[in-house]
Amino acid sequence: MHKSVETEGRLGLGTPPDLETPRYLGSRRRAPVLSAGVRISVPLLLLIAWWYGSSSGRIPPDVLAAPSSVVGALRELIATGQLTDYLLASAHRAGLGVLVGGGIGLLLGAAAGISALGEELVDPTMQMMRAVPFLALVPLFISWFGVNETFKIVLIAVSAAIPMYTYTYLGVRNVDRKVVEAARGFGLRGHRLALGVIIPSALPNILMALRICLSVSLTGLIAAEQIGATEGIGYLVTLAQQYFRPDYMVLCILIYAGLGLIFDGAIRLAERLAMPWRRHVVAR
Repeated sequence: MHKSVETEGRLGLGTPPDLETPRYLGSRRRAPVLSAGVRISVPLLLLIAWWYGSSSGRIPPDVLAAPSSVVGALRELIATGQLTDYLLASAHRAGLGVLVGGGIGLLLGAAAGISALGEELVDPTMQMMRAVPFLALVPLFISWFGVNETFKIVLIAVSAAIPMYTYTYLGVRNVDRKVVEAARGFGLRGHRLALGVIIPSALPNILMALRICLSVSLTGLIAAEQIGATEGIGYLVTLAQQYFRPDYMVLCILIYAGLGLIFDGAIRLAERLAMPWRRHVVAR
């Protein structure tokens, strides 16, 4: 009997006595309050360091405005109503530019990823465009469109189209071929195959592309609103530079940071709703 137990252990048929019984390794999520506290801990520490450095005189006001000065600048903009007008103007330009550029990038990325002919026609040109910094196109766009709203929207659209194309192309190319073949076996072809199988399978990459598009569009927005603009957050940055108002400069930076957080939160919410199975991380 003892020999048979040893033989089973050597052959892997039994459980060796020095190993523990496997435990259930389910997902363990932090409490929402604790998770929120961890998320804001680093920004809060930076804010405390900023406040302490300004109040103690270690950070001169001409280098970095104090938090109280930034709050005062914010109150001025709210009292005059300029903050709302500038935010709406910037949001309109950024939203329209991302909508146009992201839509074009999505269509081109899907076409290049699905079809070999589409890849041969589209991908070389898009790869060349990806290698060109979109800010280098500013003089050319000014000569084409002037400095009106069309120039600003086109610049933001170009900045958003490249990352959307790149991530969509990679997402479509990484779709499991067996899934596509199975869908074709059920009679799906053309746009039904693309919209029903391929695009949903590439949705993680598309949402990541949208997150990057929104971040990059802020850079294009700054560049666009500093040329021929009379309203917008980028125009406020130009005024702060001309009149040397560090408080307004820091305020604009914080506004851009806040917009970035809002965009990221919106994409995270869309990801949770569209792909609830991707809430887990590698380790908790």
